[in-house]
Amino acid sequence: MNLEQARFNMVEQQIRPWDVLDLDILELLSTLKREDFVPENTKNLAFVDMELPLGNGQKMWQPKLEARVVQDLTITPTDAVLEIGTGSGYLTALLAKRCHYVHSVEIDADLSAQAAAKLKAAGFSNVKLEVGDAAKGWNTDKQYDVIVLTGSVPVLPEVFKQQLKVGGRLFAVIGDVPVMRGTLITREGESAFSSVVLFETVIAPLLNAEQPQRFKL
Repeated sequence: MNLEQARFNMVEQQIRPWDVLDLDILELLSTLKREDFVPENTKNLAFVDMELPLGNGQKMWQPKLEARVVQDLTITPTDAVLEIGTGSGYLTALLAKRCHYVHSVEIDADLSAQAAAKLKAAGFSNVKLEVGDAAKGWNTDKQYDVIVLTGSVPVLPEVFKQQLKVGGRLFAVIGDVPVMRGTLITREGESAFSSVVLFETVIAPLLNAEQPQRFKL
C-alpha cells in the first residue's frame, strides 16, 4: 500500500469535497500521520471514508468529519480546548496542532492509555489526558475557548454551553438516529448563544449522555 498516495487521495477525494478548503488544515492532514493513530488491525483502512471501531462500542470518526470540525471551529494558537472523548487520539492531535493546549477526557481507561502512548510518540506536549465520565461536564469551574464532543447526544447539556468563554465555540452532534445534526454553537455574550447546523451525520453516542424526557404509551 502506498501510504502517501492513499493520504493524498483521502484529502482530494473525501476532504476537499466536504468543503474543507483551508490550506493550513489540508497541509496538517497531509503531514500528521493518521495511520499512527488507528487500531493496529485496521491500519489498511486508515484513509478510508468510514468510522473505524476502537472497541467497547467506541468509533473513530471519518477523516472528512475530523477535518471539517477542526476547520469550522476556527481554532487559534491561544485557544484552550476541552475534548469530551479522546478515542484514538487523532482528533486530539489535530486540535493540539492548532491550539495552545487540549484537555481531553476519555471514559475508557484502555483507550486513554493507548491514545497517550500515540500522542507521546508523536511528540505532543500540550495535551492533558484524563480518565472519567465527562458526559455531564468536566472541570465545570473552568471555561474554554473551544469544546468538542466526539460522541452524539440527544440533547446538549447546558453545562457545556456555560463552560464556553464569551466568543468560544462548541461542536456537538445532536439528535437521535436517523436524524443527527453536526452543530456549531458560539457564545456571543454571557447569556447569548448562536447555533449553526453544519451538516447531518450519524456517529456513535456519547456514553451516559443526558437523555430528554421521552413520551411513553
